[in-house]
This record gives sequence, C-alpha cells and structure tokens, in this order.
Amino acid sequence: MDAQTSTTLDISPDAEQALVAGARSLQPVQGLTHGFYKYPARFSPCFARGAIEAFTEPGDWVLDNHVGGGTTLVEALALGRHSAGADISALAEFVAKAKTTLLADEEFVRLERWVADLPLALNLRKPSIYFDEYDELGYYRHLDDASRWRLRKAIEQGLGAAIALRSARLEAFGRCAVLRAAQWALDGRRNLPSFGEFRSMLVETARQMIDGARELTAAVGADRTEVRILHCDAAGLHEDAVISQLPPPRLLLTSPPYPGVHVLYHRWQVDGRKEAPLPFLIANKLDGAGSSYYTMGDRKFPELRTYFENIRASMASAAQIADDRTVVVQMVAFSDSSWQLGLYLETMEKAGFTEAFLPSMLGCADGRLWRAVPNRRWYSQQRGKTAGSKEVVLIHRKSVTTTPSLTPGHRCHPLPEIGLPDQGT
Repeated sequence: MDAQTSTTLDISPDAEQALVAGARSLQPVQGLTHGFYKYPARFSPCFARGAIEAFTEPGDWVLDNHVGGGTTLVEALALGRHSAGADISALAEFVAKAKTTLLADEEFVRLERWVADLPLALNLRKPSIYFDEYDELGYYRHLDDASRWRLRKAIEQGLGAAIALRSARLEAFGRCAVLRAAQWALDGRRNLPSFGEFRSMLVETARQMIDGARELTAAVGADRTEVRILHCDAAGLHEDAVISQLPPPRLLLTSPPYPGVHVLYHRWQVDGRKEAPLPFLIANKLDGAGSSYYTMGDRKFPELRTYFENIRASMASAAQIADDRTVVVQMVAFSDSSWQLGLYLETMEKAGFTEAFLPSMLGCADGRLWRAVPNRRWYSQQRGKTAGSKEVVLIHRKSVTTTPSLTPGHRCHPLPEIGLPDQGT
C-alpha cells in the first residue's frame, strides 16, 4: 500500500517521538520483571511502553495475541492499563504469568528466606526429586550425559526447593528462577558451569527477580488492573469466553513469529545443537509439538503458505475483537522482505485491517518505521546467517469495508496433546 494515499494516524508529536525512540532503542531488555526469562525474540520494553503510552489511556485494554515472554503485559500493568494475552505455547503462558504476578509483602518475606536457604538446599550429597513421569515422556532428553548429571541434580534440587514453598504463586516464582538459571547454564553453552557456579547463579537470579518483582509492585501501586493470560490458539481468540466478555482493546501490541525465520521458542540447545525440552519440565508444563507449531508454519513450505494462512487466521480473529478505535502495532522481521513484506501486508488486508502511517514517516523511504538490531543472528529459510536483523513496525486500523475471512485456506492449530515431545535433533 502507498503510504501517501493511505491512513495517517492522529497522534501528538510528543507521543510519536516517544514511540519512534522506543522502537529504535538499543537498550538491553531490563527493568521490572523483564529479566525473569530470556524468551526468544523479545521486543524492547521501551518500544512497548512507547506504544502503550501513545495509543491508550489508563484503564484502557491492551491485547497481545502472541504474548511470548509477556513484555506487553508487564508494561501495560505498570502503566495502569488492563491487559490480555494469549499464546499457543504453555511455556509462554507460564513465563507471562510469573512476570505479571503482583506479590504481597508477606510473600516477599517468604521468598527472601527461601533465597537465603537455597545454598543449603542445593548440595551434591543430598538427594533430589526425580520426575519420572517427565522422563517417560522424554523431557530429560540429552541430560543423561556424564558431563551434565551434576547440573541435572542441581536443577532437580532447585525445583524441590520451589515446590517446598507450598504456595502456587511462590512455587511459580521459584520455578521461574530455576528456569532462568538453567537457561544460563545449558542453552547454547559449550563450557558447562560447575554445580557450585549454578547454585550461585540461581541465588543471584532469585535475588534479582525479587528486586524486579518489588519494582513492578511499586510501579502498579494501589490501582490494580486486570491481567488475563490464556493458553490458546490465536486463531480462535474471538471465540474465547474470557476475551468475548472484555471491551474491545484500544491497542493490539504484538510481535508474532517472523516469516521464514527459524527461532527455537520451545527448546534449548545443549551439547552443540541438540534440542532439549527441559524448559517445560521446569515450568511443570507439557509440550508435545514441533517447532513449526510455534513458528506458525514450516519455513521450508513453498512461499511460506502455511505461515501466511495462520497469520491471516490469527489476525482475522483479532479483527473480530477489535473496533474502529483499536490500533494494531506489530514488530515484525523477515528472512526476505523483498517479497514477504508485501505478502504480509496483503494478508493483513484479507484479515480485515488497513495499514496506517505515522505522520513523520510519510517522507521517509517507504513510510514505515524500521530499526536495525545489531549482532542478532537469525537462521533464515535459506539457513544462512546474517550479522544483523532489520525489524519494521507495522501499524493498522480495522477496515470499515472489509469483512475478515476466518476460514478459507486456514489450517487451525489444535492445542498439543499430552505426550512425547517431537524428537528433534
């Protein structure tokens, strides 16, 4: 669509400047509870905050239909907006809930004591909990090597300590601390830390998480807003009983899986490139699906047809929830923007949305807000590596003349069955 002949957003210069600065910010992901877990392809909290402040007021609803690590929900909560998020991954649901849980003073006291006792709980001479049911389902895969049994025991003892908190909310916090420390210890590392190094990292991680949770609680204050997090397929979101009862969102802020870009949302890579489903065991969740399930389609499929079918279905569902005041803001990247960007925009039109542009961008290149992400390495459809990645902010409003198509060409993702994870590599 030609930026010169399309919708221009009604936005104040200050709000627009803050949004652009947030989108182009190269600050590391930090603050509040954003450091609870390094979810792949997280977008910047600066960008989320800029978008929320630009297009909503306190008390409005914000929706993220591909919630991932929960960045949108955390920022909405801190800014006094109601929020709802959905993700097809049970791991994403777990992380987003842990990040948005507001703890009471007495819970912080219990967690401080828990952290102080962690060095005693993690001891090679002590027994650990063995999760035999998860082992039978394959979630211990690639952890049975002699070089990793100590880390496996440390993780099991950390989980045992979390379970011993005897509170669902605090156990989730403890599990998330173990999740983050185990990610540091195992994911993509060639030189594994010792048992003692893991123990120290877990203690430090838990302390940092307590500080972040306190910061979020202080930011929210007495005016608590609602946060709804759903584990479901975004293509059926408009039919969900919870979502259907909420007012239309003023902002849909999301970063869906990128077309043609391979990202492991649900696995860690241990011992080279061996895929381990351990995150689900730590989170006490079940997986049962392959990587194409989470990336909305096999990147090897000709012209990414399954990906675009699923994006169309998820955004058409969002169009059923939105109204004429809803602004849709997405951060997207492409393995090859020369043809994928045009197809993505065409898909958004079929889903029931019209592209809109920031006033200050109309005289720049294609009129869209782009940002460069240095040192990010994607595995693209061609399996090539790039030194950096370019992402674009796409803004849409609900079309007034187009009825979104929910079913033609759509292959809906069912939620995963309980069972053995895919074998991977």
